[in-house]
Amino acid sequence: MRNLSVTTFIHILFSIAIMILVVTIFLFLSWDRDSTRIKEIKHYTLIAETFLSTVELNPSEEKLKKLYKNFNVKPIPSDIAKPKIKEEGKTIFTGKSIYGQVRIFQTKENHYIYIQKLGYNLMLKDNRPKKYTLHKVISIGLIIISILLILYIAILRKLYPLKKLHKEIEKFANGDKDIDISYKNDDEIGKIAKSFNDAIKHINQLTASKNLFMRNIMHELKTPITKGRIVAQTLDEGQLQSILIRAFDRMNELINELAQVERISTRTFEPVFEDTTLSDIFEKSKLMLMIENSKISAQFTNFKLKTDSKLLSLAIKNLLDNAIKYGVDKQVIFIATRKSIEIISKGKPLTYTLDYYVEAFSQEEKRKNGFGLGLYIVNSILEKLDYKLNYKYKNENNIFEIIL
Repeated sequence: MRNLSVTTFIHILFSIAIMILVVTIFLFLSWDRDSTRIKEIKHYTLIAETFLSTVELNPSEEKLKKLYKNFNVKPIPSDIAKPKIKEEGKTIFTGKSIYGQVRIFQTKENHYIYIQKLGYNLMLKDNRPKKYTLHKVISIGLIIISILLILYIAILRKLYPLKKLHKEIEKFANGDKDIDISYKNDDEIGKIAKSFNDAIKHINQLTASKNLFMRNIMHELKTPITKGRIVAQTLDEGQLQSILIRAFDRMNELINELAQVERISTRTFEPVFEDTTLSDIFEKSKLMLMIENSKISAQFTNFKLKTDSKLLSLAIKNLLDNAIKYGVDKQVIFIATRKSIEIISKGKPLTYTLDYYVEAFSQEEKRKNGFGLGLYIVNSILEKLDYKLNYKYKNENNIFEIIL
């Protein structure tokens, strides 16, 4: 029940209500039919016994009229009633007594009581008004069902804007920020729509401000960093020049990583899948890394795969860079199969679980080389490519594995 949508719950609720109403009407009509039949038999039995006993005493016409009035019956010539009874009538009761016998006939429109005694026959017509219980109950049932259907349609119409709101929210979640949710009524749904619309505008404003800030800060920082590095290279070679160049390189690296994070983490960003080879990706990774080939030992047989070569190369480059930076011997082993890629380096095991390190700006306190964005970028890329990042520690080796 918890996972049912509101619309489905309403469907079920009204369906059950209508079913219960129909079953109740059916049971009531069945009970009323049986009850009416028992009452009629008792009524006609009383009439038969009364008239048979009265006929025995040769009552006057006035007394018979009184009986007719009391029992609401009317004498009718047999030659008029018999053709109708013969054509469409059926016997519903037969009774005998010491005075004679009685038969009750039912036609489509009337009931007839035939009293028969030696030398005396009497045909009576039941003159009571017809009972319309069946018609009344069915009419009331149809009215209630109609009211339920009207309520059902009215509730669905009232909830329909929720479907529209849900679709707009899905669009927003998928990256479409240019949506405007408008709802005229000032009910609960209207208030939700207005609040969500205000939230979208606020988020768009924050996003625009953030993007503008990121562009400006990176643009403004690039120029002084470049100038500072140029000036640092003009200094005499020594410890000061080395420190300055390393500082400017680290600042430039931070800006580049922030730009990569900004690009990859947006919902609208989609990778470009193409046919490539592992060898091509590996070479691109080494080219971006700009280190000596002697630090990387590769063990794989080349194979084809369909992926975004730029993104996967960047992810592998960051894993190789981390392995070299934090490895004890500054060496890394690259092993690949069609199922996975492993980057292996010697060192102490990670202090925390992998989940900690794939968050932005997460790193161990003792590590000074880096900004804690490497694994965050790797994990973001692999999620876009529908791959998975695993970590294990085995034989004093840190092993980062990309599940293809």
